[in-house]
Amino acid sequence: MNIEDIKVMVCDDSMFARKSMVMFITSLGVKQIIEAADGQQAIDKYAENKPDVVFMDIVMPVVTGIDALIKIKETDPAARVIMASSIGTQQYLKSAIKAGAADFLQKPITNDQVKQILENVCKGVI
Repeated sequence: MNIEDIKVMVCDDSMFARKSMVMFITSLGVKQIIEAADGQQAIDKYAENKPDVVFMDIVMPVVTGIDALIKIKETDPAARVIMASSIGTQQYLKSAIKAGAADFLQKPITNDQVKQILENVCKGVI
């Protein structure tokens, strides 16, 4: 799989964080990017679009990132969800991994981290 062929979903309630990541992912050549502003949108849009990888913030309104991850994994056990948080990292890390996260990133997420994850998805490592 090439990076241009993957479908990515970015879930963050911060429009700035979401748009920044979308701009960077687009610059790598990814053409299919889905955005969600809260956990419920993430659940709904995942079901509609079946992205290859999801970047999801943990602290979000309506439905938390952890709860959205659990729901997504219930419907698609193979879902690759990368969780991110800037607060309460140790507890969130444990919850995210227990819920089935493929990886966990401490915010702020760097472009290098995003690029590495996308490359690993293409290689089938994640």
